Amino acid sequence: MPFKKNQIVTLQIESLSNDGSGVAHQDGQAVFVPLTAPGDVTEVRIVKPMKTYAFGRVEKLITSGPNRIQQDCPVAGPCGGCGLRHISYQAECAAKTQFVRDAFARLGKLDVPVLDVLAAPAVDRYRNKVQLPVGTDENEHIVTGFFAGRSHRIVACSDCKLQPAWMNQLAARTCELLEENGITAYNEETHTGRVRHLYMRQGWHSGQRLLCFVVNGNGLPNEAEICAALQKEFDLTTILINRNSERTNVILGRKTRTAAGPGTIEDTLAGVPLHMGVHEFYQVNTPAAEVLYAKARAYAGLKPDDFLLDLYCGMGTIGLSMLPDCQRLVGVEVVPQAVEGAKETAARLGLGTEKADFRCQDAGAAAAQLAAEGARPDVIVVDPPRKGCDEATLTAIAEMAPRTVVMVSCNAATAARDTRWLAEHGYKAVEVQPVDLFPRTKHVETVVLLSQQKPDDTIEIDLDLDELDATSAELKATYQEIKDYVLKEF
Repeated sequence: MPFKKNQIVTLQIESLSNDGSGVAHQDGQAVFVPLTAPGDVTEVRIVKPMKTYAFGRVEKLITSGPNRIQQDCPVAGPCGGCGLRHISYQAECAAKTQFVRDAFARLGKLDVPVLDVLAAPAVDRYRNKVQLPVGTDENEHIVTGFFAGRSHRIVACSDCKLQPAWMNQLAARTCELLEENGITAYNEETHTGRVRHLYMRQGWHSGQRLLCFVVNGNGLPNEAEICAALQKEFDLTTILINRNSERTNVILGRKTRTAAGPGTIEDTLAGVPLHMGVHEFYQVNTPAAEVLYAKARAYAGLKPDDFLLDLYCGMGTIGLSMLPDCQRLVGVEVVPQAVEGAKETAARLGLGTEKADFRCQDAGAAAAQLAAEGARPDVIVVDPPRKGCDEATLTAIAEMAPRTVVMVSCNAATAARDTRWLAEHGYKAVEVQPVDLFPRTKHVETVVLLSQQKPDDTIEIDLDLDELDATSAELKATYQEIKDYVLKEF
């Protein structure tokens, strides 16, 4: 029989689902329970019963599983950002490996080796960017925090363990200055109030710091004084004001101006020098991203004369990090600011468009255009958003027939789906490498290596040179050259 809402049941957690929830079974029905660990025995309240499964909430922990640890963040539960902060990092890595294996086996129906996840260099204080909603608490004080799961209710957080301490301290000090200057927090329901978000970014290697106020209006009262105080106190490289007066859940508006400093910060990623504002996509965990880029570069296996196509290229960092290995790079990205950033980076590196050409287009449209033009890249790298590649992009990839496809993905499910499509259209899934860019959360990156499937992967050479007529020296030498070439190349 289906569970009933508010029913209390005692369950033993067996495993973790790919959203980080514990999974238990009773009478053949699965129950998904957040913030539980395999081996936990818990009293669970059923909060959402379905026909064949249910969602529950822990009422009482009776026995802890072997990998459960004490949470060190008081708001990890209601915040929901650190969905795996209650288990050891070793157990988290094992779970993420299994998430990816399940996706490729069950969703992709692929028999492909999935390696153990590459652990992150650090599990705390690793984020180089944060976007904090601004609101008020029950005492009408301005606070920052994070939205609770499936809501826009701010859970105040004074010390998020995932971001550098200076970001937490800057957020707290900014709230004080806003109150002192009579500046209000934005209210989504009434579309009133001034400050919507605080956006902070750090150059991980350079140490440069950026603060951006996202405001419902043209700026801030006493803006110059507030910015000067914060810039001095926190050694900020630049401060920006982004205007967003729309009734929207989108964080950033279209217009941004500089209030202090040069307007951008500098950093390097995998040896690529970058200038960043707020609109450019940039991996939030720099050291772990460099591990991922190294794996993608190894999978690409580029040769000096190769043409590399980088789809969904963002600021161009993946392609530019691989460019020393090949002859030519074309990068495609739909976000104009990111493309301009990629072009500026290429120019700083002294690269002309014949060496590194970046185009502002939809990935699918650009790939189809390149295929129609007869472009034949040797290697294609794709790094799509969570929804994965569209079929137009995949079709164009297959038509261009590169030797190798390297897929970087933040969603193992869509990566498995897209890999299966390519496997059905001439490619072999060779290997999958999970990489942990987001410790203590449910998210995991995946790098997939695909190679062009030849009609017959086996080449037989049945040629005995000694049987050739000794007088046929020229013919014998020709056969030797053929044999040496085939053995070398295949």
